[in-house]
Amino acid sequence: MPVPRRRHCPSRRDRRRQHTKLTPIAGIVTCAKCEAPRLPHEICPSCGEYKGRIYKRVKAEKAAN
Repeated sequence: MPVPRRRHCPSRRDRRRQHTKLTPIAGIVTCAKCEAPRLPHEICPSCGEYKGRIYKRVKAEKAAN
């Protein structure tokens, strides 16, 4: 199995690895109805609405006694 003659310097190693990083989430938007944060193109977890239509029924919070 071939072995490199010399080690690569740290700068060359780091230039090679500069693209192997994690990227942040595309962005967080607010729901038009309840103003809760949600991911784009996803159903709102707090009200269950997407593009003006209700796709998921969410249990209403209990009134405080």
